[in-house]
Amino acid sequence: MRRDEEFSEFFTSRFDWARRAAYALCGDWSEAEELAQNAFVKAYAKWPVIRRETAEAYVRTIVTRLFLDGRRRGRERERPFADLPERGVGGGFSDPDARLNAALLQVPPKQRAALVLRFVHDLSIEQTAAELGCSIGNVKSQTARGLAALREAYGEPMNSECAR
Repeated sequence: MRRDEEFSEFFTSRFDWARRAAYALCGDWSEAEELAQNAFVKAYAKWPVIRRETAEAYVRTIVTRLFLDGRRRGRERERPFADLPERGVGGGFSDPDARLNAALLQVPPKQRAALVLRFVHDLSIEQTAAELGCSIGNVKSQTARGLAALREAYGEPMNSECAR
């Protein structure tokens, strides 16, 4: 029973964080919730062997890989036919960030994942490479290309100091 109690506490304290992290990747609250839920299901299955001090990183990695796997396979998400409200539920990007988030969604998925891990989660290049399962050089090139794509999508020069 201890396992379930520990996991329940972890889930309760970190689910909203995981959902927001997934939203930064996919830009859709429904998909973000699904990504976060699936990540926690996978984490629960491995909970006995997960070190508690790295559990957050484990979930973050799963969320990122589930997102990239879905994009790589070209799965199209089901879209609702009903009209959605103008404003979604809270817990995501604020209105000033909406333009930046819209621009981020135009960045290719692998580059977007590198940007989110590097600048939203503030991971090092080495940590990002480990989470994405690629080389440090790949992270550097994906980040550079992603920043260029983000600048172009944003529509005006972004302060390069903010991107470092």
